[in-house]
Order: sequence, then C-alpha cells, then structure tokens
Amino acid sequence: MNSHLLAIPAALLAVWVLYRARLRLALSAAKHRSLAGHARWSRRIARLLPFYEYSEAQFFCADAAPEPVAAQRRAGFNQLAELFATRFARSAGLTGDLAKSVSDMQFTARYRVPFQFSRIVRENLKGGSFLKASQGTRLTDLDGNEFYDLAGSYGVNVFGYDFYKECIDRGAALVRDLGPVLGTYHPIMSYNVRRLREISGFDEVSFHMSGTEAVMQAVRLARYHTGRRHLVRFCGAYHGWWGDVQPGVGNPATAHDTYTLKDLSEQTLKVLRMRKDIACVLVNPLQALHPNANAPSDGALVDSGRRAAFDKGAYSAWLQRLREVCAARGIVLIFDEVFVGFRLAPGGAQEYFGVRADMVIYGKTLGGGLPVGVVCGRSELMRRYREDHPADVCLARGTFNSHPYVMGAMHEFLQRLQSAPLQQLYHNLDALWNGRVAALNARFAAENLPVHVANLSSIWTVDYTRASQYNWMFQYYLRAHGLALSWVGTGRFIFSHNYTDADFAAVADRIVQAARDMDRDGWWWSDPTLTNRAIRRRLLREVLQAWWRGSSSTPVTSSIGSMSSPRSNASGAR
Repeated sequence: MNSHLLAIPAALLAVWVLYRARLRLALSAAKHRSLAGHARWSRRIARLLPFYEYSEAQFFCADAAPEPVAAQRRAGFNQLAELFATRFARSAGLTGDLAKSVSDMQFTARYRVPFQFSRIVRENLKGGSFLKASQGTRLTDLDGNEFYDLAGSYGVNVFGYDFYKECIDRGAALVRDLGPVLGTYHPIMSYNVRRLREISGFDEVSFHMSGTEAVMQAVRLARYHTGRRHLVRFCGAYHGWWGDVQPGVGNPATAHDTYTLKDLSEQTLKVLRMRKDIACVLVNPLQALHPNANAPSDGALVDSGRRAAFDKGAYSAWLQRLREVCAARGIVLIFDEVFVGFRLAPGGAQEYFGVRADMVIYGKTLGGGLPVGVVCGRSELMRRYREDHPADVCLARGTFNSHPYVMGAMHEFLQRLQSAPLQQLYHNLDALWNGRVAALNARFAAENLPVHVANLSSIWTVDYTRASQYNWMFQYYLRAHGLALSWVGTGRFIFSHNYTDADFAAVADRIVQAARDMDRDGWWWSDPTLTNRAIRRRLLREVLQAWWRGSSSTPVTSSIGSMSSPRSNASGAR
C-alpha cells in the first residue's frame, strides 16, 4: 500500500519534469542561432573579446591585399584626410575640444568603424559633430558646408526640418501664456488626445518623456493587468536602452524576465501557445527590413555579410498570425512605433500592415520636433489602479510628461498631419521609394559597383555584394560628397518625405560618385580567396592570438601582419 502511495507523487514529479523540459526545449528552439538571439552568450563573448588594433602598415592590407593595392588605398586615405582637415576644420575642432567632456561623443566616435581600424580613422578623418543650420533637405555645418540629410534625426525628420521648426514655433506661441507650468495641463492637450484616439483606434492615451520611457510603461501595464512577468522581444529588435528590452550587449545586468525569440518563426508561435508566463510581445515594425538581425551599423561591418530585404506581404501575414496567437493566449501585443510611426502611413504600422495591436507606442516625430513618448491602448489595459484593491497600483509619473510646449508642437503636428499637402505625400509612397531604390541599384549594377540598397519606404540599409573588410570606408567618401550620415554610417539612411525628384537625383549622383571613388582607391579589391568566410576566419585567428598573448608586452604577430596589444601600445585606447 505504501509503495503505491509513494508512486503517485513520483509519477506527478516525473510528469512535471517532462513538462518543464518540453517548455525549455521549445524555448531553445525558438531562439535565433546567432549571438543576437542568445543574450547571455553575446554578453559573455563581448566581455572576452580582447582589444587589438592594426599598425599603420597593416591598416591598408588587413585583407592580405598586395602592396600596389595597399599603396592605392593609402593614397586615397591621405587624400581624404587632407580634404577633411581643410573642409571641416571648425566643426572638427569644436568636436575635439568637447569630446573629452561629453561621453556620448566619445562612444559614437569609437564605434563608427570596426575597432581594429578605429584609432587611425579618428586621428585622420575628423568630420565633426556640429551643425548650425537646416533648410529643406539640407544641413549646414560650422564651416559653411552644405549636406543632404540622410541621417533623419534618428527618425524624427519625416516631413522636413522646416516643417518641424514651424511646429515648434507655432506650438510655443499657442502655450506661451502658460509657459513651462508642470503638473497640470494646457487645454490644447484635449485636441491631441482626441486625434491620437482617432489615429490609434484605442480608448486611452498616456504621455511620457521619451520612447524608452513609453515602452517601459506599456510593458509595466501589461504585466500589471495579466499578472505575468515575462515579455517577448524579437531577435535584433531595438526598443530603447531600458534593461528588460536590451538583454544582450549594452546592458551590464541580466534581464531575467525577457525571452528573445525568432521573428517570422513557427517555433516562436509554438512557445507563445505553450507558455503561461508571457505578459506581452513587443514588435518593432522596423525589423521587417532586417528580421532577426541587430540594427545595422558600420561599426560591426567586418565583412560583406550584412543583408536586408523587405517583403510587406510576408511580414503582414506574420503579424496577423502573431495577432491571432496573442489574442487566443491573453498576451498583450504591443507595437513599438517610436521609430516608424507616421512614416509608413498616417495611421502608422497598424494601418500599413493591416494588423491591430493591443497597445501602440509613438514617439520622435509626433512631438513636432520636441521629445515625447506616447502609449495608446484599450482602457482595460491602460488603467493604473484596481477598483477592488485601492492600494494595488501601477505607478507611472514623470516631471515633464505633458509639458505644455511639447503639447503645443504636437498639436501643430497632428493638425497638419490631416492636411491635404501632407496626405498627398503618402499617396503611392511605397512605389515612389521602391522606384528610387530600384533605379539606384540598377546604376550600381551597370557600373559593377559592389553596393546594393534595401528599403522599407524611406528607410534604407546599404548592403555590399563583394567580399571586403573595408566597406565601412564608404561612409567617409559619402561625407566627402556632401551627404550627412548618422554615426551608424551606411547601416541606416533615413530620408524625409519632402525629398523632391531633383533632390533625390542629386543625392543618387553623389552616392554613385562616392562609390566610384571608393572603387578607384582600391578598397573593394577582390581576390578569389577573399570570401566573407575567409575574412571571418582571419578575424577569429586575430582575436584568439590577441586573447592568448594579451598579457604579453610584445607585439602580437599574425599570419597576415602585425598588430599591437593594448598593453604594448598605450595609444590604442578602447
């Protein structure tokens, strides 16, 4: 009798263990095989990766290019350095003076190119981080140089800088009598709320100071109302720098309640169906351009393996399936449209993809040029308290939430958004930008230039079609031809919708000429043995050698040239 009684809990334990193992295996299968899909491993490897840098001689032949090609590159590099030194002297000078005191400038300067090349680039190609004016599609730096803007202010600039300057000026005039009075509200906010409810299709609105903060609140509300802890984000997706949505490299702490799963994956849907601990799923629609890959940056452009492509039909179908599973399992589906909101369509990604979320987050451009983050959602998800348990609240406040000047600029933005001129900009928008990209790619192919552009509307990523360790140099040729890029270089071009055909033709000509110059100077030299795999293997050997000999005071020597360890070359600061 006793043995039979003991068998029951043993059997239950076995069933529970098998159930947990099944959940664990399903979760593992739903993770992307890359480091971007394995947050803990990416952080561990980042900590192990040693610093090393190429000597000046090795800088020009890190890919084992022959001496004539190295000399060709050296000549082109020196010519660029002379141009930068004369053309950008004032902008670069002020940048150099302030960079010692501004941590953001130090960070972006070091990660514009792969770290092995960084010091020599920083010392010779000083472009500067300061501008003094914007007009139309152009920017002007301290030296009076004009650039076509391809940086897009991280996505803020959808309709052109003149549009946003007017929003700020007129919005400020509307609220000037009240001024920066905080804690109460300017009545102009009522219009903003009404318009946001119409656009989003949701009941309630919550204002915040940034996109990151709005994401934090949306996730917190989802956890509060579902009683579940875990959130799901997709491999490579960016949702701000808050810890739970940045579980990999960049976050010094471990995000225990975050599942990073594969985009466009049946295995992911299986996990969502099986688990009972998932509060919400975060979707950044920008990932449709490069599913399961981190936001592209030239700082990580070590070969030509970067790939981007957009299939609207496939991604729309994926979002619809995701919508159905979340609805069936009581999981809150959150669209993070901080970056793409109002760029793809007047109703945002919900309208563009034809899929309705449970909550949507807007930011950047919505503030009419001023900082803002907004959460819109169903009333049962937005409430921050419980009627039956008054002490159980979901607190979220912020000193500058609903700042009168932000509300004023937002009022102007939302009012103009429904105007005929702006609505006309959305007419055949995809066809316009797809056509521009196709025409430019045809020019690259006709001249055998190893460059290809992929786009999601007016957001571009530049890919490279020939194996090379020097694609990151392209950003400097583009700047020399009067094109302003963000610190991620060719990983992200962001055009405003006020680009006329003439503006774009001028930009396309400059991009093609920059590619010609890059090719002329030998940076895209090719050899049958030079493949992306060969480049990665060479880099792995270098890393292992640098790691193995990092404690030595002697230079590290590889089969392809010499490098300096951090201890043997004090100038090679990280």
